[in-house]
Amino acid sequence: MTKQYLPHLARLCLISTFLEDGIRMWFQWNEQRDYIEATWGCGYFLATCFVLLNLTGQLGGCVLILSRNFVQYACFGLFGVIALQTVAYSILWDIKFLMRNLALGGGLLLLLAESRSEGKSMFAGVPSMGESSPKQYMQLGGRVLLVLMFMTLLHFDPSFFSILQNMVGTALIILVAIGFKTKLAALTLVIWLLAINVYFNAFWTVPAYKPMHDFLKYDFFQTTSVIGGLLLVVALGPGGVSMDEKKKEW
Repeated sequence: MTKQYLPHLARLCLISTFLEDGIRMWFQWNEQRDYIEATWGCGYFLATCFVLLNLTGQLGGCVLILSRNFVQYACFGLFGVIALQTVAYSILWDIKFLMRNLALGGGLLLLLAESRSEGKSMFAGVPSMGESSPKQYMQLGGRVLLVLMFMTLLHFDPSFFSILQNMVGTALIILVAIGFKTKLAALTLVIWLLAINVYFNAFWTVPAYKPMHDFLKYDFFQTTSVIGGLLLVVALGPGGVSMDEKKKEW
């Protein structure tokens, strides 16, 4: 039953930040356009085009992914949105937000790898030389990028709890990155990240008119998307480039 439903839950979590951001752009159209116009001095028309491109790219990509149509094109479109926002909102110079955007890209890489698997399954019975290398390396790249989210959660203070949390978290992200006991490590990170997300990013406890509400909401859905990527790792496994796969040859 988990194999049947887990990929659907993973995809829904993965696209949640794009869905929320697209809806927010619809309701905050004027604010977003004015911000881009004031920051880049690009004029009313180009600022409007930027917001429109973000809105349609994110919502359109989410619809295609959830409906399982043209998933690869949708993933490339969302990659473009991440790159565009990284430059437009000056995330490139903010290490924490840059690492989180890269983690989002890792989730999309895993989704892209999953769509390649589905494409191959359409030709069941056709002789194959084995799993394609691009898919294997997309899964590896996705795993490595996903762990960047956890590096932003490490706190460097001398308390015992903080040191213990950092040690356990570091061990788990290394296991996911190298692909050893991958499903168990990824599932543990899902539970850990879910608890942290609900506790620290509880945007529903902050009034909507306060700026902190939007900040926490953005952080909450970004983290939920990384959880979706980890759930894909749990559902699909680490791929060919991993210690778990090499153990089968030993």
